[in-house]
Amino acid sequence: MSAANARESTRRAETAALKLTIRSVHFPADHVVSIELDSGDGSPVPAWDPGAHIDLHLPSGLVRSYSLHGDPRDRSSYRIAVLNVENGRGGSAEVHRVAVPGMELSASVPLNFFRMETASHYLFLAGGIGASPLLPMALQAARAGIPWTFVYGGRTRASMAFLDVLSALPGGRLHVVPQDELGLPDIGSFFAALPAGGAAYCCGPAGMLSAATSVGASTRPDVTVHTESFQASADPSAGDGDTPFEVELARSGLTIEVPAGVSVLDAVRARIPGVMSNCEQGICSSCETAVLKGIPDHRDSVLTPKEKAANRYMMICVSRSLTPRLVLDL
Repeated sequence: MSAANARESTRRAETAALKLTIRSVHFPADHVVSIELDSGDGSPVPAWDPGAHIDLHLPSGLVRSYSLHGDPRDRSSYRIAVLNVENGRGGSAEVHRVAVPGMELSASVPLNFFRMETASHYLFLAGGIGASPLLPMALQAARAGIPWTFVYGGRTRASMAFLDVLSALPGGRLHVVPQDELGLPDIGSFFAALPAGGAAYCCGPAGMLSAATSVGASTRPDVTVHTESFQASADPSAGDGDTPFEVELARSGLTIEVPAGVSVLDAVRARIPGVMSNCEQGICSSCETAVLKGIPDHRDSVLTPKEKAANRYMMICVSRSLTPRLVLDL
């Protein structure tokens, strides 16, 4: 199944809300809160694999995606970690402000577009809160007896969560690289040391992902580099959003003007409230929409280069149009 079809088949699951209760709240690092959520009635939570996330529905109505960082074998609860992002879009600040034990929240079932594949050695590259989805991967590798290397960069040691948990895992090597002490990680040296048959998994800010992808492609084309972003990637080739265009909604029979500076999602929602979305940064795929005619200006961090070239789908929260009109399956 292609990645696009896989996302299409899981979109229904994404709407199947769970009712979860906050069991505990603690702060493993500066500006980071770790929240444990259970079913509230003692029943097991749905199963998940390393790399998975849940979409948390906040009291304000915001929906935000958070990676699961606990033990997949533990079906009693989920664990998420949330960085309070300065000048963010409000979700992280709300979590830090309102999360208390006993609070009930809705969430999606776990979804996974960052799956761990079989390899002879794993290289994990984490930047800040990007350590969250990589922690269960390192745990799984340790349990399987597969060698692993975990490179963990952060602004300061105090801002880096889970150092105690990672330090206790057997069978691998942990490299802690606080920027204020050691600068940025030398990603190239870790790719050079990765044995044949290895795989690399990277989660962190856009600059780190770009560096990992570039270094991996140029120095170790034999290594598969898997990335997941927690923020939208800047695309210098993309336009500035100032060119208006039209979208024709084939199923609804509507034609809508998308003005400069307004997303397709917002323009469509003005006529059809309730159109599905989540991150609104082009990183979660919940607003993925089939393109029937026209050429999208892809600005997401979800579709592969091959999928973007095919122009069969687009993320309407961030992508625009290279043609005067798009026809969408809405």
